[in-house]
Amino acid sequence: MAAVWQQQVFAVDAKYNAHRATNHPNFRTQYIRRRSQLLRENTKKEDSQIRKQYLKLRTQLLQQRFGISFSDQASLRSLNMSARSSSRISESVESFRQAFSADDGVSLNSYPRRPNVVGGVVPTRQAEASRAIVGGTTIDENYAFVGVHHIFDQHKASVTMCKFANNDRSRLCCVSNDGTVSLCDVNAAPPKVECILEGHKGPVTGCDWSISNDLLVTSSSDGTVRLWDVSTICNPKCLRTVIDPDSAEVLCCAFVPANGNMVVAGNGQGSLLVLNISTGIYPRPRSNGKIGGQVLSVACEATGHLIWAGNNKGVIVSFIIDAGSGRLTKCRKLNIAENCPITCLSWRAWMSREARDPTLLVNCGANVVCLFRVSDNNGTLQLRRKFAVRHKHHLLRSTFCPIMSFRQGACIVTGSEDSCVYFLDIEREGKACVNKLQGHACPVLGVSFNYDESLLATSDVQGLVIIWRRNEMGSNRNDTH
Repeated sequence: MAAVWQQQVFAVDAKYNAHRATNHPNFRTQYIRRRSQLLRENTKKEDSQIRKQYLKLRTQLLQQRFGISFSDQASLRSLNMSARSSSRISESVESFRQAFSADDGVSLNSYPRRPNVVGGVVPTRQAEASRAIVGGTTIDENYAFVGVHHIFDQHKASVTMCKFANNDRSRLCCVSNDGTVSLCDVNAAPPKVECILEGHKGPVTGCDWSISNDLLVTSSSDGTVRLWDVSTICNPKCLRTVIDPDSAEVLCCAFVPANGNMVVAGNGQGSLLVLNISTGIYPRPRSNGKIGGQVLSVACEATGHLIWAGNNKGVIVSFIIDAGSGRLTKCRKLNIAENCPITCLSWRAWMSREARDPTLLVNCGANVVCLFRVSDNNGTLQLRRKFAVRHKHHLLRSTFCPIMSFRQGACIVTGSEDSCVYFLDIEREGKACVNKLQGHACPVLGVSFNYDESLLATSDVQGLVIIWRRNEMGSNRNDTH
């Protein structure tokens, strides 16, 4: 249990790390790495009550220091099993009976919407102090990405996912159908591929960085999950290879934020599985994570106690996970669009002092990107908005823009099968597109921002990775979280 407690303390510090020394990113990186080292080296055998009290006080002090409050971890842990059982309701397909009448291929207007909270999910126009922190520029100016910083072409097949390291401006991971994983330094002069990780025998389907960026987990259609030590870039190595217990393709993976020893992975037989990467063991019972179809996407809420999984049948299921044992409890099921794959899930909570609204971003292969409000601790989803995007045949991904806490308006970015990258303002009425990047010659699959939004990485079906830079008007400002 000491290891779980260490991970919880580190996760709390990592959440607030972006707010420290806003003009000195190197100090932030050094701070969080040193914090991780001290937690590993100075573990004492305090009783569990002292640990709980320390975690509570640490969280309160950080909230007071930075004026920002994250979702309450205790609220999830306090759920009793009877309450969970009574709330396991499968949302009816009747909610989407009229789902496909619109010209764009999908219409979710029939799904019940929860009224917006006062002020919406982002700061109001009166939030002058918060908006001043990010320079007071308009959202169109903030996302005026027009210049190409660099183009990588090290992969021989589709780059299905790209992901910047946590709180990092330069380290980028790219996974490809050619069976390799590349790590790039996009801020080097010139940008370079630092190393190629080889070992998977089939297409690499997903990746995730550990909180401290010293470990990388990857999944593959060869039926394995691999754990890589990337702390020393000149000598990366595979620490562990774990075969899927169902002997199925592993199609997605993610670290559990509340316990860095746990990884969730979705396979081709419709199971969401929890893997202890320290032991290489999948805890039992494994049947709790069965959702059917093929699990293509997974997202974890910041505390790590709530997980969503999406499959190729258009279904999203929420789970509560016990961070200590890895046991999953199925909570809510939502049928979005029959036989239309859920190819990407992303969770985000606004960190504004004026508003906070946990939100799930969903790519659905019915020509749509959906934004859902997370309405309770069981992961119940309420449709907030949907956007038409060309998406039928490929595993497209989207992402929230990282710096969205203090602005009027908030953006998401998504790939598209029309070879464009779209910036969409989720608060704008009418036409939501604020920018469109046209540099790829084929469907755009992966998108990822570095933490300060100075660079955007996009990848495509032909294996090309483009690093876009913000234009001078958008970059000449004091970016901060």
